[in-house]
Amino acid sequence: MQFKEIVGQEATKQRLLNTVSENRVSHAQLFLGPEGSGSLALAVAYAQYLSCEDKQPGDSCGVCSSCRKYQKLMHPDLHFSYPFFAKHKDDTALTFIEQWRGALTANPYLSLDIWRGYLDAENKQANINIAECHQIIKKLSFKPFESEYKILILWLPEYLDKEGNALLKIIEEPQPNTLFLLVAQNQDQILNTILSRTQLVKIPALEYDEIKEHLISVHHQTEEAAAEIAYLSNGNMTEALAMLQQDNKSYHELFVQWLRYCFGNKGIEVMAFVEQFAKMGRENQKNFLRYGTSFIRECCLLIAGAGSLVHLPAKELDTAQKMSNVLSIGKSQMIIDELEKAHYHVERNANPKILFLDVSLQIIKILINKNVPAGNQYMPS
Repeated sequence: MQFKEIVGQEATKQRLLNTVSENRVSHAQLFLGPEGSGSLALAVAYAQYLSCEDKQPGDSCGVCSSCRKYQKLMHPDLHFSYPFFAKHKDDTALTFIEQWRGALTANPYLSLDIWRGYLDAENKQANINIAECHQIIKKLSFKPFESEYKILILWLPEYLDKEGNALLKIIEEPQPNTLFLLVAQNQDQILNTILSRTQLVKIPALEYDEIKEHLISVHHQTEEAAAEIAYLSNGNMTEALAMLQQDNKSYHELFVQWLRYCFGNKGIEVMAFVEQFAKMGRENQKNFLRYGTSFIRECCLLIAGAGSLVHLPAKELDTAQKMSNVLSIGKSQMIIDELEKAHYHVERNANPKILFLDVSLQIIKILINKNVPAGNQYMPS
């Protein structure tokens, strides 16, 4: 993995490069960024750069012996630790290393849900067990084989329970030229004893334009399709790439037509839409509801006079401006509440026909109710 393969994050890349050029490489670093920001890919690219035999000013060379091994994730001085679904108490990350290499090579923007699909997870909870902690200590007790550094990339340290305290000594007093790169999403869920021993590298969510440009240039999406996916993904490249695999990626017209039928209290047309929703599949249903929630929030900004904060493609912006003339902030908040509740229930496998019929009826009631407060004093229950 090279820095040039990672979408956006130019400021973070430069900071990482500077630590090497200025000889300020901390032995324990925490790459903290939301899902889909590229934090895991950045950690791998950083490790590859540190081990590269012919470092270029802005990236690893990509062709030396070390880089070629890194591209296959098979360098002897590169180690990974990650949550897994243990069947036996002595299972460690090495038990699943082939699946891990396959998953990370296929998608550098890996999520726990995608990783679960590579394993026989059943109903087990993911964790990093005490056997894995002992394995980490054992692996890192040796000197580097080929490179200047021996590097451990620990993905999602949030899944280290109290067993993670076994790693404190080796994190605080590692062997010379041993690096810990922790890649996390939720700082509050990491053991404080580990958090206090790491240097923080904050990684922001990706920008709308960065995702849109990547979808157009690399995945050959039309400008309209790329704009909608980029908007819907909300800075999460993992979500954006997942949407590329789905058949129906255009939710705008469907959502607006649904609201029009609800506004007109057209029962027969609403029932036809409910049948259509039920056949969309769970992921498309979730994305449809997520789109609707985001779109109504943009309408709220227009109603509140904060149009400069609205980030919608031209066609959708025109629709939002028209809708803002008939919606109030109070009604918008109530609709958002219903959509968010529906998303929650779709994730938990609710019957889609019953669910979308109920949501439709609730939205009809909201839209035709003349007594909903106009301002933001409405608080969802």
